[in-house]
Amino acid sequence: MTDMTMLFALEKELDRYHKLYDALRIIDPIHKRVLERSDNPNHTQEYRHLNFWGNELISNDSIAMRAFQGNECVMRLEYMADSIFLVTAFPIEISSGKLVLELLKNVTNSLSIGSNDYSDASNNLALKDELTNLFNRRYVDQRLAKDIIKAFAEHLPMSLVFLDVDNLKEINDSLGHAFGDKVLVGISDIIMRSIRSNTDWVARYGGDEFLICLNNTEAKEAFEIAERIREKIAELVILHGRKIKTTASLGIYSIGETELSAAEAISLADHKMYEAKRNGKNCTMQ
Repeated sequence: MTDMTMLFALEKELDRYHKLYDALRIIDPIHKRVLERSDNPNHTQEYRHLNFWGNELISNDSIAMRAFQGNECVMRLEYMADSIFLVTAFPIEISSGKLVLELLKNVTNSLSIGSNDYSDASNNLALKDELTNLFNRRYVDQRLAKDIIKAFAEHLPMSLVFLDVDNLKEINDSLGHAFGDKVLVGISDIIMRSIRSNTDWVARYGGDEFLICLNNTEAKEAFEIAERIREKIAELVILHGRKIKTTASLGIYSIGETELSAAEAISLADHKMYEAKRNGKNCTMQ
């Protein structure tokens, strides 16, 4: 099947994507070349000058190749000057093999970072955890990528701390979930008192997991903050007829010069947390 025949088979799909995205291109991953490239006629901005879009050569580490090799959709936020772009790549099965469709959209306005982005009371229920009143995982999905982009764009340090309560399951099993909830609330209070309210934030990421984002914070300072949190949790005593204590394991990932997604940053911090678990718990790994 010729390139033109393959493109014709995708014509209806491309028309649909043109309504949603600013530009698109179809890539032949086997030969690492662009078969088709097109800008949305409704947009006047030309994207060829963008180094991640204008190059007609496809590198091995491009998101198009990652989408092809992993057979999955891959998304990445790119920044240039004052603009933020969402680049999406996903494989398309055709009769003669597989191509990759790569889409580009300017999301600067929808991802703009401002001090009041999350202060609207109407968003409170959707973005807050009911038990601890911390942010929830939905907030992480909306916020973390923006903070990472800001850190790269402004060449600022940034650290993530992934915290897991060591023995919450045992507490729930022996004393009940109501008491376990008291432990979570106590830990939440400790974390909130240990971070800066104007720059940092924390979310309850899972049942006994917390994600702490320390903006403009280098690795050494992040470790000191994490250790203070760990020590205060170890000192936390909640009475239930007898004294009950708990501990936490913490993992830190400090973002450097390598670009990475929010999911990748969380995974790296999570990996460090599991190192702390394997190291005997009640410790911080970096």
